[in-house]
Amino acid sequence: MTTETPGGRVRASDAEREEYAAKVREAVGEGRLTLGEGDERLATIYADKFRDELHAHIADLPRPATPAPGGRSPAYRGGGGGFRRHLSFVVVVSAVLIGLWALTGAHFFWPAIPMFFLIMGLYRHARWSGWRHRSFR
Repeated sequence: MTTETPGGRVRASDAEREEYAAKVREAVGEGRLTLGEGDERLATIYADKFRDELHAHIADLPRPATPAPGGRSPAYRGGGGGFRRHLSFVVVVSAVLIGLWALTGAHFFWPAIPMFFLIMGLYRHARWSGWRHRSFR
């Protein structure tokens, strides 16, 4: 709840303080602030009483990027970027394993064992990625 004081200053609500605190925590997580600086700013954010005092704690931090057309932020990599990277990793590692097997001349096709786990990981990635995109649209 925000109330206006006779001097025209508006008191900050707990939700507004949490909004600014989240921005400071994010900056600490990104390495823009040290833990000490973050703790200092959080303490003063929670101690501030008015809205106009809160902005000073994040004024020197970069603003979040504006969303790209279509409603997605520029950090969004697209639906299949991670899966395509994973697939290419599995293909390259499998090719290296098969090449090593061919060079050693072993009778048993031992690359089948690590390739099984690589392919199962790829399968899980595909299933998880499909479930996640369907659920949170």
